[in-house]
Amino acid sequence: MPAPVSAPLLPPPSEELTSVMELNSLIGLTEELDSDRSAPPEPTVVLTPRTGAGPRPRREPGRADTRRGLLGARHRPLVHRDVSGGWLRPAVFGAMDGLVTNASLIAGVGGGGAANHTIVLTGLAGLIAGAFSMATGEYISVCSQNELTEAEVQVEQLQHWRNPEGEERELAEAYVKRGVAPDLAEAVAQQISVDPKEAVKVHIREELGIDPDDLPSPWTAAGASFASFTVGALLPLLPYLFGAPAAFVMALVLAAVASFAGGASVAQLTGRPPLRGGLRQFGLGALATGMTFLTGLLVGAHVS
Repeated sequence: MPAPVSAPLLPPPSEELTSVMELNSLIGLTEELDSDRSAPPEPTVVLTPRTGAGPRPRREPGRADTRRGLLGARHRPLVHRDVSGGWLRPAVFGAMDGLVTNASLIAGVGGGGAANHTIVLTGLAGLIAGAFSMATGEYISVCSQNELTEAEVQVEQLQHWRNPEGEERELAEAYVKRGVAPDLAEAVAQQISVDPKEAVKVHIREELGIDPDDLPSPWTAAGASFASFTVGALLPLLPYLFGAPAAFVMALVLAAVASFAGGASVAQLTGRPPLRGGLRQFGLGALATGMTFLTGLLVGAHVS
């Protein structure tokens, strides 16, 4: 009886061969995913292990590489911007207010026939008064808003102390209204209510839409408003300060350009069409400046 022929023992695959096999498998999987598209697939590039010491062959980038690059860009982590720090609204408001206010003052006083030094004095007075007024108003308003929030937090704490079960049911009902299953909503509300401080914060967020741990800073709001108003109000004064010819016309043109650029920049920052934002800000500024110029023109003709 002949002896059974045993299968030849093959040496275990080397690390290089294993990596090549994995790459070939990955390329095959990529081609299967691309096979359902209408475009014809690109020729398959098969990688073979090197047998000598020559250079490794280069593989030209194909559709799979492009897709992997796009997927990498698509899955790149996105970072949210600070929307509650208290600086954006007063900064935008201050810059536009300073620009429109001083441009309107210059238009009104210039339309009334005042001399250049009177216009400069009026503009500087408006700049200083407006900057301090804006900063004071922002500081007081943000402080008042934060104090109101703290008062509501104290009310919520008192409600939790008096009726913790009712507050827990109220939180569960809020989650049910958001689409959470009743059993799961009750379980979540019960677990959150274990920590009274955390429960109060969650109730404030759900009922008032305010995060008590992320309140705007009144100093940040005041500083942003003061600086932006100063810059905005200074722009229409620059032609007068530098003694430019036809300073009145240049001041209005500079204010118009700055108004459009400011509106477009804010629109770009908030993800809106820049042209629409620029035209909106330009139109509102032109309306205020035009009305003030008309008032100065009419009053200046009758007042000596």
